[in-house]
Amino acid sequence: MNRPEIQHAIEELPKEQCTTLAAWVAERDLADWGRQIGRDFSPGGAGMAWLARVKRQVKKGQSRPLSQGRRRA
Repeated sequence: MNRPEIQHAIEELPKEQCTTLAAWVAERDLADWGRQIGRDFSPGGAGMAWLARVKRQVKKGQSRPLSQGRRRA
């Protein structure tokens, strides 16, 4: 089944089934995102280099944690 056929099939669904399908797709996307974040922020992951850089900037006073709020101009 290709995408246009799937789209057509979805358009034919009763509203309740379409809502259930949308919730399932959202849950699936959230789970995929969670797995990606887990990979990125595990040892050697792409996010770890970014996190280390941010921590160095905070230590040098070049930025600060969000928990400290925005600087006032």
